Amino acid sequence: MAASVSSACKPAMDRIPANTTSFQKKTKNKLLSIPGTRFSVQNGQLLISTGVTSLDYLLGGGLAVGTVLLIEEDRYDSYSRMILKYFLAEGVVCQHELFLGAVQDHPNDIFQELPDPILDDVAMHKPVDQSRLSCEPQDSIDAMKIAWRYQNLPKVQSALASSSRFGHYYDVSKTMESEIRQAAKCHHFYPPEHPSSSSATHSSMLGSYSALLKSIEDVIRKEGYNVAATTTKSRNILRIGLHSLGSPLWGDDLCIQENPKHSHALTTFLYGLRALLRSSLSVAVVTVPAHLIQSSSLMGSITRLCDNAIALESFKGSERETSPLYKDYHGLLHVRQVPYLNCLASQLPDHKDLAFKLKRKQFTIERLHLPPDLSETVSRVSRGEVAGAAAAASACGSGNKHLDF
Repeated sequence: MAASVSSACKPAMDRIPANTTSFQKKTKNKLLSIPGTRFSVQNGQLLISTGVTSLDYLLGGGLAVGTVLLIEEDRYDSYSRMILKYFLAEGVVCQHELFLGAVQDHPNDIFQELPDPILDDVAMHKPVDQSRLSCEPQDSIDAMKIAWRYQNLPKVQSALASSSRFGHYYDVSKTMESEIRQAAKCHHFYPPEHPSSSSATHSSMLGSYSALLKSIEDVIRKEGYNVAATTTKSRNILRIGLHSLGSPLWGDDLCIQENPKHSHALTTFLYGLRALLRSSLSVAVVTVPAHLIQSSSLMGSITRLCDNAIALESFKGSERETSPLYKDYHGLLHVRQVPYLNCLASQLPDHKDLAFKLKRKQFTIERLHLPPDLSETVSRVSRGEVAGAAAAASACGSGNKHLDF
């Protein structure tokens, strides 16, 4: 019986090719064809660039699709507004669709201020030519030697950069050409042009926030950015930029009263926005005037409703603006929150002391490191202050401590 079964199966086995296996070739994911995106090596999440390469490195490679980035504005709203324009300019270059909501200025005015993209070879740091260094006179090389106590310390790498290139560079001293901007598809939301109407579904929200959320929802649905929607056209990314939410111009009283009447309006909006983005190919960057919000608990709730959160502390108008310690920087950057996506532990920044500066053409974020020594005048002043502090400490019974100058 066994022989008859094997003989019956033999013709069928002969018809199967010898090179056939049970493994199938993995087809290419359709999301890989979206311009300006890549997958994260940490959690496999689809990422886009913020337009600032150093900020991409700080966030773990870029912004994950379906998340919200919260930016706590600086006091004069100079650098937070600049990061928002970087985010939108990167979307124009990558041919992403844009949604811009603002009330302080018309969205068209912000859209016309986008920085101009520059060539890669202009922005890339070129290595130092070693042949030129060898031709320098010996006295100039000796003049660059530092004190013996610092020569064995490791060199501080202040720049935040990744080995793989992602995103583009922009020149903030120039605006993007009108032909490039007109090629992009941008949806605008300006509250005076959208009359607010209260609804039962958004009863705890302000009329302006309710109309804004409804406008974003309509764009996601009509343009086919919902992941579950079936569409014949190629997939794309929707970049959403919302400027200065929570300000009184939106009709919110978070920045006016210590116990605001509409305390849950912004948090309800962020909760609905986050739910929309989770099921769509969209990314949002939201700026909030955190320095005007008096309730720290309310600001904590706003931060927790976002995935990424950073704060900008500008030196403009403060004592640090003229301090020689911070002469190379324009402000500090604080990382408030990092996302937990497809992992148990998030990718934390390797350095907590961060600062930003605006060069002639670029906005960059670097590791903050102070110089080992200052000028002679500052050194004399600091030595006098330390000597006075040492004398006061010795008078209080701290004479066992020794200060070496």
